[in-house]
Amino acid sequence: MANSSAPRRRRARTPERLPLPDQVVLVLQGGGALGAYQGGVVQGLADKGIDVDWIAGISIGAINAAIVAGNPPAHRVGQLRAFWEEVTAALPSLPFVGGGEWREWVHLASAGFVAMQGVPGFFTPRLLNPLMAPSGTAGALSFYDSAPLAKTLDKYVDWDRLNSGAPRLSIGAVDVESGNFRYFDTATDRIDARHVMASGALPPGLPPVEIDGAFYWDGGLVSNTPLSYVLDNQREEMLVFQVDLFSARGAMPATIMDVYAREKDIRYSSRTRAITDQLLALRKAREAVQRLLDKLPPEFAEDPDYQRVARLAAERPVNIVHLIYRKHGWEGGARDFEFSRDTMEHHWREGLAALAETMRHDALLARNIVDGRTAAFDLAN
Repeated sequence: MANSSAPRRRRARTPERLPLPDQVVLVLQGGGALGAYQGGVVQGLADKGIDVDWIAGISIGAINAAIVAGNPPAHRVGQLRAFWEEVTAALPSLPFVGGGEWREWVHLASAGFVAMQGVPGFFTPRLLNPLMAPSGTAGALSFYDSAPLAKTLDKYVDWDRLNSGAPRLSIGAVDVESGNFRYFDTATDRIDARHVMASGALPPGLPPVEIDGAFYWDGGLVSNTPLSYVLDNQREEMLVFQVDLFSARGAMPATIMDVYAREKDIRYSSRTRAITDQLLALRKAREAVQRLLDKLPPEFAEDPDYQRVARLAAERPVNIVHLIYRKHGWEGGARDFEFSRDTMEHHWREGLAALAETMRHDALLARNIVDGRTAAFDLAN
């Protein structure tokens, strides 16, 4: 491979000095406590000198994305790390000793603690059960109060920097009354804490968030990944790091707890897989149309219908790198709200290791980027 074919490209600090395309995008899926894995990926990208031009997130992915976009490059990892240390500060960490069964029980106990006490700087349990609260009030719509998150976001996010558009930020939420999906995007909107909180307002745990007279819930109710939004708005060649917190593949369940965990994996991962498959199918269709256009006589080039079809067939290469958290046997269906410090550290290390392993194969990515090809990769396993 001749790296000199693209001398003006930005390059990463990887073995092949990975040439970067015009736009590098970070796509962050929802997944609650598993979001610490995304923190490790963010650190890995910074370590490799891969600057991100656009970040899109949903739910916990929106929170991580806002902290990254709302800080200067030199402070992003530190602020993200500080956020995760704050939200895991109060939960006692029991020693993970003995066999897998003991660790699974510790994991469940930690999740149970969160269910009773909430998460510092994130959400707190309501004093009154929502079934007993007056109809139509905020207290009647959720089991927890997410007000602490607003102060936490203000602590870790510089909103003026976030809204500067460098990097661009997009976060998804769903309108409670219409059921329509909505993206708030610094390319068109001014984003504040309400938009980030709306993206992560998963019912019935957290209450809907009002923005300009409309109420919004967690975007994961419609799609747990903003990948389709990014691809629909692609205007130039792109390298996408898609960070998924739920894996489509998994073992046959052996217990009812396994069933709960596996159902959640399938529900939240299937959308990502479908979008990637559609992208590659569309690429093949565009190539077929372009081959047909190339066979037409030159005089057709001035025909308006020819020009319209040529525009539709025009290919803007995109390479999607999947970084997927693979759960361990001791993690069950409660893993997305198990906010213990030990588990957070585990998730963070896993994200950092996955990015490092992926970049060991950067020669394959480099060839695709230089040659203008479209493909999807899962190189960490």
